[in-house]
Amino acid sequence: MQRALRRQGLSEVTRDSYARAVRRLEGWLDVPLDQVGPSHLKDYFSALIESHSWSTVKVDRCGLQFFYAHVLERAWDWVKIVRPPREQRIPDVLSQAELVRLLRCVRERRYRTYLFVTYSLGLRLSEALALQVGDIETDHGRVHVRRGKGCKDRLVPLPVATLQALRRYWSEHRHPRLLFPAPGSDSTAAPRSMDAGGVQSALKKALPDAGIQRRITVHSLRHSYATHLLEAGVDLREIQALLGHSSPLTTARYAHLTERTAANTRERIEALMQSLQSLWRAG
Repeated sequence: MQRALRRQGLSEVTRDSYARAVRRLEGWLDVPLDQVGPSHLKDYFSALIESHSWSTVKVDRCGLQFFYAHVLERAWDWVKIVRPPREQRIPDVLSQAELVRLLRCVRERRYRTYLFVTYSLGLRLSEALALQVGDIETDHGRVHVRRGKGCKDRLVPLPVATLQALRRYWSEHRHPRLLFPAPGSDSTAAPRSMDAGGVQSALKKALPDAGIQRRITVHSLRHSYATHLLEAGVDLREIQALLGHSSPLTTARYAHLTERTAANTRERIEALMQSLQSLWRAG
């Protein structure tokens, strides 16, 4: 399975997710994996739907489909086994005032700096944790984001405020390579970046202190960044490039999140109806 995953050039995150799906199935089965058939998987997914979220079901479906096709080398009609519903959720975003309150309630500087950098560069959680000193191109005023989703690199603008925050934080740990090293007695020798769970926990603890009751996660900062850019007049195509979205449809959903867009829409609808009413009266 691992050899097949590497041959197909899948990312480490995807390889881990697909392998986890096979291990989960193996723990549920009462027959060897090479004897699994449609009836086994129908029962397995029926049980999985009851105990896990649809996002987990989707990942397991893809992982097991890969296992079936590339390891067992069998064909399968997956649509007949499980078809997760298509969900179109509108993500929760923070206003700038809420963002400031939230950051002020994050007590540890490393987490506060990390969250600010994640927002100001529009990064995913793992992308921000993986940032290295050499990725900050000060002369060009940009950051090199490496191996993002789909193993794609991209360049994003580096605001002055973000550079200043990074310099202040780096002066405290002075790691020769990592921008967000794991804490320890000697942070300059940390072999890896700080743990994602610690970041998520720090954010979760700060939410009630900031008076925010919505379901905000680290990824919500990225949604907020895109929404604020759109409100500031940045073109959707530019936002798509900054966020590293493959499809413009993914970026277009942020148009639904801005109050300014909604206000403009209301004004245009009102103007349309007034025009219609004028024509009606004239007739």
